[in-house]
Amino acid sequence: MNIGLIIIGDEILSGKRQDKHLAKVIELLGARGLSLAWAKYLGDDRDQLTRELRSAFSSGDLVFSCGGIGATPDDHTRQAAAAALDRPLALHPEAAEFIWQRVQQMATEQGLPADRDHPDTQRRMEMGVFPQGASIIPNPYNKIPGFSVGSVYFVPGFPVMAHPMIEWVLDQRYAELHRHVGTREKSLIVQGAMEASLTPLMEQVEARFPGIKVFSLPSVDHPQWGRHIELGVKPSGDGQGQGAGSDPLESAYQALREGVVQFGAVISTEMVR
Repeated sequence: MNIGLIIIGDEILSGKRQDKHLAKVIELLGARGLSLAWAKYLGDDRDQLTRELRSAFSSGDLVFSCGGIGATPDDHTRQAAAAALDRPLALHPEAAEFIWQRVQQMATEQGLPADRDHPDTQRRMEMGVFPQGASIIPNPYNKIPGFSVGSVYFVPGFPVMAHPMIEWVLDQRYAELHRHVGTREKSLIVQGAMEASLTPLMEQVEARFPGIKVFSLPSVDHPQWGRHIELGVKPSGDGQGQGAGSDPLESAYQALREGVVQFGAVISTEMVR
């Protein structure tokens, strides 16, 4: 199962807010031996959100969507999700109860009576209106839940809420995907060669070791190594190498290293992550 991330908000695209989701989600996945396959940044445009969410629902990927599930006019994610699924929106009874608990908590803190029929309470209840048939995601920060349909999970844009909720999903719904060892990679710092010249070697290693991906990261002004290429191998999306030997990653790495040496390039250092 590929894992994707959608980050929603005009404030991200305009630069008013800096995205704090991408790096954290990569960290949360890595701690569980998982990796992110793709990520998208989207504005608060209902039509665009509907198109992108329709694709997410049909992909079969595990997708986390951060942002836009509030009840103000610039929040469109709940409505777009319903449109993408061709389902009506409905107040989720369990979400309504959590929201009411939050209203009561705030009233107690302010020394005021809680009124379920107050217009402010009714507006807050809008945050529990999800596509029909949705399941809720508990929010440990303020009780206002997120929701999910299939393998697409919707959480708030606030990192303090979103990140614990994503952890809950990973641990409670997808524990079977966790790996005891995180994705590894081994690489070389190569000097004295160009990417174009090393491309045939990279293609040979990938063809020889199914399940292994070769990567190349060139740099022209590194403070330590100057102009160089970081050339390495890592498991492909399924994390399963199937080449020769008991450790396909190690076998692929040695084949890559031998090819660089035969090419005549300089290996400055070797790294394992």
